[in-house]
Parts: sequence; C-alpha cells; structure tokens
Amino acid sequence: MRSEARFGAWAARAEAALERALPADTAPPQRLHAAMRHATLGGGKRLRPLLVYAAGAALDADEAALDFPAAAVELIHAYSLVHDDLPAMDDDALRRGKPTVHVAYDEATAILAGDALQTLAFSVVADTPVADAVRVELLRTLAAGAAGMCSGQALDLAATGRTQPLDELQRMHALKTGALIRAAVRLGALVGGADAALLARLDRFAADLGLAFQIRDDLLDIEGSAEQLGKTAGKDAAQAKSTYPALLGMDESRRRLHRLGDAMRDTLAPLGERAAALAALGELAIHRDR
Repeated sequence: MRSEARFGAWAARAEAALERALPADTAPPQRLHAAMRHATLGGGKRLRPLLVYAAGAALDADEAALDFPAAAVELIHAYSLVHDDLPAMDDDALRRGKPTVHVAYDEATAILAGDALQTLAFSVVADTPVADAVRVELLRTLAAGAAGMCSGQALDLAATGRTQPLDELQRMHALKTGALIRAAVRLGALVGGADAALLARLDRFAADLGLAFQIRDDLLDIEGSAEQLGKTAGKDAAQAKSTYPALLGMDESRRRLHRLGDAMRDTLAPLGERAAALAALGELAIHRDR
C-alpha cells in the first residue's frame, strides 16, 4: 500500500478511536463535551497517531491495539493546543481552520476541556490490550511526553520578548515539540515489543523528526498564510519569539532541515523496508506545506 493510502487509513482509524473515546455532546455536561469534541475531531495533521501506527507497523504490531495509544497521544496534543491558544498564553483565535475553543465557547470551558482531554488520554492508554508490564511503560511514556511538552511551553513563555541562544532554543523545542513526538514513536514501538536497542534507535529518529518539524513550522509561519496553515500566520514575529529563521536566516534553516532529513534516513536505514512508513513521515515533516 502506498504511503498516502496507508496514512489515510491510519488517520481514519485514529479518528474512529477518538470518536469512541470522547463523550457524546448530548451527555451532560453538554457544553464541556461539545468543546472537547470541537478541539479534537475533524482536523489536524494527525502526525502523532500516524507515528504510533508507523512505529508499530515496523514491528508488525496489531493495529487494533495501536488504536489506543494513537488516540491517547492525540488527546494529549489536542489538550495542549486548547491551553496554548488561551489568552494567558498565545491568545490565538484560529486553530485547524476554525475558532479556537475559548473563542467558540469561553475561557473557563476551554480550560476544563483541556483538563478533561488530558485525563481521558490516560484512561484510553490504560485500556491498551497488552501485557500489564507493557501497559505501565505506555503510561510512563505518555506521562513523560506530556510533562516534557509542558516544560517546553514554560520555557517558551519565559523567553518571549528576548533573543534566545541557539542551544537554548533547541532545548526548548526538544521539549515543547519533540517530547510528544518521541512519545508517539515509543508508544507504537512498545506495543510492537521493541527491545532496548531498537527503542534507542527510534528515539534518535524521533528526536530529529521533532526538530525538523519545528524548523519547518518556523519557516511556514513566515511563508504561509492563515488559510494555508489553518491558524494565524506571523505570530512568532508579532510576539518577538526566537525562531530558527530569526537566529540562522531562512537559507541556513532550510539547510539544517535537510541535514536532519539525511540523519533520519541514516538512522532508519538498518531497518529496511519495515521502516518505510516512518521514513515517509520524516519526509512529510520536512516538505509539508501546513
């Protein structure tokens, strides 16, 4: 199956798993549940669920078992976006081409929706049909990804309005963007029974993928439009945030992006064809236009 068709099938699986996991918006409290569904369903690149499925596919993991961590990691991502868009943080009005949750509902509902999505994620991953020891590792991995993401967001807020050194910027994004991407790859590999050596190799790939994703994001914030991106363009410059283009320039940022692509390909090369889906996602992160 070609990568595009495979990714489409996996995205549909993730959407169905999210639909099953989320409470109906007819169940009380309806406003909270509607906000949770607004934040999660029917949009987004679904990169993190795709990474769960792709890592699992490299080990012939059961896709039905992968549905649980795939949905869980997207629930964590959705909660982070709800909170990230709040006036106290990035104060954004557009996400995935529609009003952000605090705009569509209200700030209090957005905070509660984010809280509820996060706790739901751990409930979902705890139901993964694997051995108890593996389930504990899944929970630990998801928690580490969420905690790292929050630490990165805190560093981002603290750095707003000042120029960060490059090494500090990279550490921040290794947490804010990279931690949940690394968790997604590890979740899929754990379901597939990966040993320590393979987990370490996949973590190297995921770390490079997370950085590549962020550099591409920084470039798109300059080059893209709100219609293209589904969110407000030019926010980084407006908030005086340090970015890779701001520190390195556009050309050097693109060169670094392509060096990361080379590194990802080298890391996956020993795995051969079984890592084809992961490799394709690495290419997608580098060349995406939204």
